[in-house]
Amino acid sequence: FALLFVGVNSTSLQWINDKFQVIHKKKIARRQSRNGSAKLENEDDELDIDKRKRKVFLDLLLDQNEKDETPLTDDELSAQVDTFMFEGHDTTAIAMIWTLFLLGNNLEHQEKVHEELEEVFKDSKTPASVKELSQLMYLDRIIKETLRLFPSVPVISRKLAEDVKIGDYTLPKNATVILGISLTHTNQEVWSDPKKFDPDRFLPDNSKHRNPYAYVPFSAGPRNCIGQKFALLEEKAVLTAILRKWRVKSVKAMDTVQYGLTITYRPCEEIFIHFTPKK
Repeated sequence: FALLFVGVNSTSLQWINDKFQVIHKKKIARRQSRNGSAKLENEDDELDIDKRKRKVFLDLLLDQNEKDETPLTDDELSAQVDTFMFEGHDTTAIAMIWTLFLLGNNLEHQEKVHEELEEVFKDSKTPASVKELSQLMYLDRIIKETLRLFPSVPVISRKLAEDVKIGDYTLPKNATVILGISLTHTNQEVWSDPKKFDPDRFLPDNSKHRNPYAYVPFSAGPRNCIGQKFALLEEKAVLTAILRKWRVKSVKAMDTVQYGLTITYRPCEEIFIHFTPKK
């Protein structure tokens, strides 16, 4: 139980209180909007659903909640928001660290990334748009190969809803199965030279005959990661902002850095990287 209370201080408690206030205000704002009522006094503009063309995650969640026969309680809504917003922070940050580290160890691949960035952005100084990010196909393969070697969540578990027969063995209903994503991603029967950093593994021609479950950095099926598209877009946006300005070079080689399998696939030591301005 000690782990559950680490970091629970006055700031954490204030955040919990503020979060429930936001959910409460959002519900009131939605009711008033439907009834044509005036906006709450002193209510933040970001809570006014009529002022935005696109709905934020909480609105989408409340939309679905209103349709359900057994709607979620505020506690359950809070848990869903936490899952989407905070479960992705640590995992995404680690993925970006590994991406920069691997680029810093594979300068020939990094140079191709810089060439792609220059082709897409030219002399532009404005932040990347979603359209521009979608054009960065080589960076996309870099991120995929990083997540193959260092999946942010290396091990997941599933509780079986029914008996599952695999070869001569039957896994019984209600058994908990541990799935080693990191082992799957380095299976020599699927991946040639699995420890090698090779983004071209994810070229369309190299991927079309691969089993879709050979690469599952976000899990797969109905219980896969709800935020995978958001996470990949976030990684691309941050990495693009860095690499448009800097070249990176890692201090240590991949086989000399200590890392370990925990809930997340994180380094066991500080990762040192040289940053050199491009101009």
